[in-house]
Amino acid sequence: MNIKEVTSHLEAWAPLAYQESYDNAGLIVGDPGASVTGILITLDITEAVVDEAVRKNCNLIVAHHPIVFRGLKKLTGRNYVERVVIKAIKNDVALYAAHTNLDNIAGGVSFKIAEKLGLANVQILAPKSDVLMKLVTFVPTVQGNPAFRGATQAVLDALYEAGVGQIGKYDRCSFRAEGTGTFRGNAESNPTLGEAGEDEEAHENRIEVIFQAHRQKTVLAALRKAHPYEEVAYYLTTLVNENQEVGSGAVGDLPEALSEAEFLAYLKNRMNLSVIRHTALRGQPVRRVAVCGGAGGFLLNDAVGARADVFVTADYKYHEFFDADGRIIITDIGHYESEVFTKELIQQYLLEKFITFAVILSDIDTNPVLYYL
Repeated sequence: MNIKEVTSHLEAWAPLAYQESYDNAGLIVGDPGASVTGILITLDITEAVVDEAVRKNCNLIVAHHPIVFRGLKKLTGRNYVERVVIKAIKNDVALYAAHTNLDNIAGGVSFKIAEKLGLANVQILAPKSDVLMKLVTFVPTVQGNPAFRGATQAVLDALYEAGVGQIGKYDRCSFRAEGTGTFRGNAESNPTLGEAGEDEEAHENRIEVIFQAHRQKTVLAALRKAHPYEEVAYYLTTLVNENQEVGSGAVGDLPEALSEAEFLAYLKNRMNLSVIRHTALRGQPVRRVAVCGGAGGFLLNDAVGARADVFVTADYKYHEFFDADGRIIITDIGHYESEVFTKELIQQYLLEKFITFAVILSDIDTNPVLYYL
């Protein structure tokens, strides 16, 4: 098993296309073709984590946070980022990050928080738009020629295999309508129906399917391979529809309502917290909870719009707490604390995919923030 095979599985789960523009997810250091001896999972990559990987014979570190966000112009060891990269290269340890792309998928970072809190009916809090496309194509039917028996289903099966037709909890979704197509091939053509240079008509099925935009090349390759025509007619349309499987944060319901004090105690216990910063209590029961790993303040209005009683996130600044304005309780549990269980999320996924080598959780606490209690 080489590094490329591992990262391909990670990117099928959390596509790099879903990372934010400022991010640097993916393979940061290392040879994709190198064989994997073991994988170390961490939230952050530090020099101590690289040392740990070497001790444990892990030549691939998978982290949530990228060690490199901006371009490195020199590698002289003048700061911790350069030192980590140098140490990784010297020890042939590859560095990979699944960051905002893992934040932005159903089942990702915020869903792990929801799981820790025992939330039910969990959904993405702020679904993304403009990440879906619609494909329309035309396939000849048996009514026009017995040779095309099953052609429509064969094309659809190939497209489904390429990832089209997924809508929420349903897959293999499509629409079809019958009609008549017309065409004429030139002298260099080799038409599947009729003769070159002649006007032709064909009884066809119009097929419509949706897919995630980043799959476009794969989908079109599958279409061309499966379609019986020499030249395949198709349309692609970018959709503004929200994708319920891609977006920021999550929202769900507690099994039963808790008082605000009970919820804060519950939150502290479930997330293993030392301290919680929060806005004024409202004297109302807590049942619906919105969550976002890391700095989630940008989702406050989405949390309010989802009728959440509490918003669990991190990295709130002083003046931003005022934005609660009595509409919701903001709880800031700390950046590290909100995302540390992401390590378990990544490990669980990789263990399901690879059982022949070690996938180990780092023992090192990389939280740069300490509390004097």
